[in-house]
Amino acid sequence: MLQHQYSISEAISKRYFQEIETMNRYEGIERFFEIESQLLREIYQLEAEASKESLRRLIDILSERSGKHFFRAIRHYFVVLSSVVTRRLIENQAPSKKAFAFNAACVEMIDQRMNDAEFLQFADDLIEFYIYVISERKQPSYKHQTVNKVIMFIDDEVETDLSVEDIALYFTISTSHLSRIFKEHVGITLVEYLNVRRVEESQYYLRHTNKSISDISEQFHFCNQSYYTRIFKKYVGLTPKHFRDQPNHEYFRFQLPDRNI
Repeated sequence: MLQHQYSISEAISKRYFQEIETMNRYEGIERFFEIESQLLREIYQLEAEASKESLRRLIDILSERSGKHFFRAIRHYFVVLSSVVTRRLIENQAPSKKAFAFNAACVEMIDQRMNDAEFLQFADDLIEFYIYVISERKQPSYKHQTVNKVIMFIDDEVETDLSVEDIALYFTISTSHLSRIFKEHVGITLVEYLNVRRVEESQYYLRHTNKSISDISEQFHFCNQSYYTRIFKKYVGLTPKHFRDQPNHEYFRFQLPDRNI
């Protein structure tokens, strides 16, 4: 085993020094890292269109530098970029299990769904996914701290079978008081917010997995598929099936009202 490890290390070192000897082909590569820093700022600031444009510029540079191996280089870069965004989730205090699941989902999508015919569309979808998950971690700023904590708790536990009673018990307050302050500050009922978040999250399973609609409905704890379909259509404007069949349809995003009271 030690001999094997040494051989790998030796091979990497050899390759590294070979690259050093041909550094002239990396002239101007500083621009790549400048654009990458810009891309990360745009993702963290939830600027979807700007992020997509920056990623396209990075892809152009990778394509130019990688020659016939450009598709492999882009695939590898997407994996690296997903890992970097995962670290941002950790910095934003996302639960470790959720950050790990995010990274695993990205890698699986890259491995199974990225193809050379549609990799630019895939890049756009990846940016949308990054921004969606990063936006989940945006701290709400309502004046009632319990309301802020409830929103973050729901976002972290969106795939759990939560009820208003469960949430009230967790925060040791009465259900009536919780329902009242949530509606007062957020503008919608707690039950509505639970449904909104479940619909939002379920869109990615419809778009990026082969799970059946009934399984997705069950995963997000809707009482049955018919109810899931009705609630999904209410917010997205399409049934889950039609949303899955129309890959260019925009994702539904719910914006928390800026009531700040």
